[in-house]
Amino acid sequence: MNRVAKISSAVLFAVAFTLTRAVVAQHPRPAPESPAQESYDVVIRGGTVYDGSGHAPAVTDVGLRLDRIAKIGAIPPGAGKDEIDAKGLAVAPGFINMMSSDDTLWADGHSQSNIRQGVTLEVFGEGDSMGPLNDDIRKYARQMQGDIKYPITWSTLAGGLTALQKHGVSCNIASFIGADNPRVMVLGFANRAPTPDELRQMEQITEQAMQEGALGVASALIYAPGTYAKTDELIALSKVASKYNGIYISHMRSEGDRLIEAVDELLTIAKQAHIRAEIYHLKAAGRDNWGKLDEVIRKVEAARAQGMSITADMYTYTAGATGLDASMPTWVQEGGYNEWVKRLKDPAIRQRVLAEMRSTSGNWENLRIEASKVLLVEFKNDALKPLTGKTLDEVAKMRGKTPEETAIDLVIEDGSRVGTVYFLMSEDNVRREAGLPWVSFGADASPLAPEGVFLKSSTHPRSYGNFARFLGKYVRDEHVTTLQDAIRRLSALPAENLRLSQRGELKPGYFADVVVFDPAKIADHATFENPHQYSTGVVDVFVNGEAVLRDGQHTGAMPGRVVWGPGRKEGN
Repeated sequence: MNRVAKISSAVLFAVAFTLTRAVVAQHPRPAPESPAQESYDVVIRGGTVYDGSGHAPAVTDVGLRLDRIAKIGAIPPGAGKDEIDAKGLAVAPGFINMMSSDDTLWADGHSQSNIRQGVTLEVFGEGDSMGPLNDDIRKYARQMQGDIKYPITWSTLAGGLTALQKHGVSCNIASFIGADNPRVMVLGFANRAPTPDELRQMEQITEQAMQEGALGVASALIYAPGTYAKTDELIALSKVASKYNGIYISHMRSEGDRLIEAVDELLTIAKQAHIRAEIYHLKAAGRDNWGKLDEVIRKVEAARAQGMSITADMYTYTAGATGLDASMPTWVQEGGYNEWVKRLKDPAIRQRVLAEMRSTSGNWENLRIEASKVLLVEFKNDALKPLTGKTLDEVAKMRGKTPEETAIDLVIEDGSRVGTVYFLMSEDNVRREAGLPWVSFGADASPLAPEGVFLKSSTHPRSYGNFARFLGKYVRDEHVTTLQDAIRRLSALPAENLRLSQRGELKPGYFADVVVFDPAKIADHATFENPHQYSTGVVDVFVNGEAVLRDGQHTGAMPGRVVWGPGRKEGN
């Protein structure tokens, strides 16, 4: 550079510096925000904060602004428009219910039984899901509705979730695509394998759902039509989900006599599809199978040690709940409920079904054989509702028939599979499962309230107590794990397994799903005899920054949103 150019550059720099000083003088840069200038919509003050990571808690403040966590740390007095004194209380990320159902939310979107336990996200889709649907499935779904009836106007999974959000929900919602949906859309309720062309159609349906925001593929392999799917079919659908970072989750083909083989099948699917996998409601069902839990845990932990992402979820009770369909062979259920009943009315077929129901050598999961008792909790037919709360054996004695004959008659008379509770598991196994670090929690039940239409049926107490029971009975009273680990497994662990963005932990910038509860008082009260009872001990709950529970009372707010899976494409 010559001398003239250097002088020119120096002059230009001096002029620019002078002008810059003038501009800054007229428009000074804002000073960093001082503590006195901090402001938040909500400040949760002085609580013991468990951030979901599993690390030791800290006594500090949490500031919420709009739908996000704005700060975790000391916040000056008066900085919150709404201030909550959380001294002596636990402050945690909202809990994730890994297995819920949408049907009751159409009757009451407040999700009372779960909000009052700190649940802020309900996950749907075991076996069958809200979508995708065609006209035949939509018609069948309407036929099978019981006390709760609602229009089904959508065709896609995203359409169903969006419709429920618009209807109004207090909790966030998300869903898998049920493995039954593509199968029934292509094959109906037929008990056969798809042709190569039909399987491609099923893969395309699954891919569309993953692009819409499904969390992954969910199977229910002891029920028709899910039981008709072979392993290669499930691998094919799981490969599609894997492309979109989804997960395969399964009510496995057996939780009883063939439990070990069922775990092997899940591990095979995970390995061949290169996908994360989870066991729905981990259990060993039936006294003769209780000792198999050791081998299940060994297999899962060996797979995890090899780098596979294998997890499980559970409910904290020794009984499960399903229907009388789980007491009958699945071949008789081919074609759906109407065909099932038509066969049961045929004397020859009825005798064959009765024989198989009494046998322990069938190739299907016979829950009545495994159960110590079967409790009848949900009828569709008003004439049968007086039987609610009785056992199958009691009703059989009243009618002068065998339990197997009575089960068949009730399915025919009720117009449904009849809701039941099966007592299957050991308390020692439930306690052990509750301490496993790779196990999260799902109620395997719909959110309810002790009022209105919900009182037309009984239910399993897990609808009201699953999460509170874990924190109260198993963590506080029986010390199966630490409170910080328990909270991790109720929040960050399932969020990570599902690859949910900015949820599951208390971090600045994350969505403000927050629960404030009293660890010394949290408790479940629902029983099998009187299940419609709320849990207690949860004080405040926020969903997307909005209070849905204050001082233990529901606010009526419905700020819940759809939480989309990691594969969602814009425009879906």
